[in-house]
Amino acid sequence: MIAFEPRNLNYAAAVQSSFDRQPFMALMSAELISVTPGACEIGLDHRRELTQQHGFIHGGAIGAIIDSAMGYAGYSLAAAGSSVLTVEYKLNLVAPADGMRLVARGEVVRAGRTLTVCRGEVFAVKDGVETLCAVAIQTLMVLADRADKPA
Repeated sequence: MIAFEPRNLNYAAAVQSSFDRQPFMALMSAELISVTPGACEIGLDHRRELTQQHGFIHGGAIGAIIDSAMGYAGYSLAAAGSSVLTVEYKLNLVAPADGMRLVARGEVVRAGRTLTVCRGEVFAVKDGVETLCAVAIQTLMVLADRADKPA
């Protein structure tokens, strides 16, 4: 992974605050595991309400946590008083999300002034073994001088 320098020395608190304001992450009971400059990890425990008809965690839940993990990886490098929005992401489901927990890991590939590109992986954890179940790539738009809060 590339070593990035954050533009906001309080990036970790900014990411945690933003994550805590996401009702959808709370609805799913997702948790922010870690954030470092240019990287973020989000966990999601298996719950019946998050599964599809075969009992695997639904692709929509996978997409939500990897979108957020990549987005917060990018946000960790944004200047104070700015924010980011997802412009686009591509998700490939490569194996069933068959585990007691999912872990989504996002990291910045390139942090630009206007656009930031991130990549991510989601792992299903079962009996302590991680199995790759999804890979993603994302483009974020940096919103300079637009705070990360509701309008």
